[in-house]
Amino acid sequence: MPVALNASTARNCLVVIAVIVAGAAMRWMGDIITPLLLAIFLAVMVDGLARQIRRRAPSAPSGVAVLASILIFGVLLAIAAFIVAGNGSGFVGSLSSHEPKLNALIARFAIGLGLRAETIDQILGQLDPTPYLTFVAQALQGLASTAILVLIYLGFLIASRHAFERKAVKLFASREERQDAMLVFLRIRDGIERYLWIQTVLGLVIAVASWVVMMLIGLDDALFWAFLIFVVNYIPIVGAVVAIAAPALFALVQFDGYARAGILLACLFLITFVVGNILLPRMQGHSLNMDPLVVLLSLAFWGALWGLAGMFLSTPLTVLTMVILAQFPGSRWIAVLLSADGHPEDLGRPTAEKA
Repeated sequence: MPVALNASTARNCLVVIAVIVAGAAMRWMGDIITPLLLAIFLAVMVDGLARQIRRRAPSAPSGVAVLASILIFGVLLAIAAFIVAGNGSGFVGSLSSHEPKLNALIARFAIGLGLRAETIDQILGQLDPTPYLTFVAQALQGLASTAILVLIYLGFLIASRHAFERKAVKLFASREERQDAMLVFLRIRDGIERYLWIQTVLGLVIAVASWVVMMLIGLDDALFWAFLIFVVNYIPIVGAVVAIAAPALFALVQFDGYARAGILLACLFLITFVVGNILLPRMQGHSLNMDPLVVLLSLAFWGALWGLAGMFLSTPLTVLTMVILAQFPGSRWIAVLLSADGHPEDLGRPTAEKA
């Protein structure tokens, strides 16, 4: 009995050490891993759209459907780049035009906190811009290199997708093992596709409704804010807070008084509340079966590990982790804790089947 206890303790210690080493390795190799993961999830979206095209046009060859899916995503990315380039400079210019209002707000908050009021020029004059310019330049360079790596990885993933099927056949000796592996793969793929599809549709609904409200109120650069709201909605919890608070704070700077900023804040909160509590449950005919606390913790964990990219990938990576852990008896208890109802194997099944 003591020998078995010691063996169990040693195994648990090895697992803890392995997790720590794996986390350190992922942090160290983040610049390589995050572009690959982003490319994988983009490939999942491209493949999902290609299958939808083939479903509606069964006579279309597989290569044509994939090419059409790539072209559609390329057009969407070009539109996004046009929105950012066309409205980003106007957004920066509008900030400079509101400098007197910014100075007044800073003075008001400083007096309320018992601090010495300073203007924007005085605050910026006390800062050494050199480190910040270097940081911005490095960030832009890193963003450009990451985008290039993502596109390169995506191209190779799409080009080699048929080779993966042949490798899977060689990897598993028996037909039963291949079927079990394929079932796990389909559950992971369907869970990630469902999450990305739901977030895209809901983000678009929130962005369009917010754009209408911002246009009616008269907020400057409403299209830029709507695009920002659409993007940040891919980040759980934090994205919704940013989407509500950021435009309202800018309205506080642009307009005199608090009325329009308060109306905008209330409208954006109402839009997010309605979409999250009415549309989201209706769209989730298949639940991700993830505990809300796990969503928050995964956001913090992957965000601390890989920054903003980790926040975007937090929910898909947690879905992937939960499905894989549920396949092994020794790690199934972790998947049970990650799930919402204690049944991680229910991921990917219709709600009616769970009942």
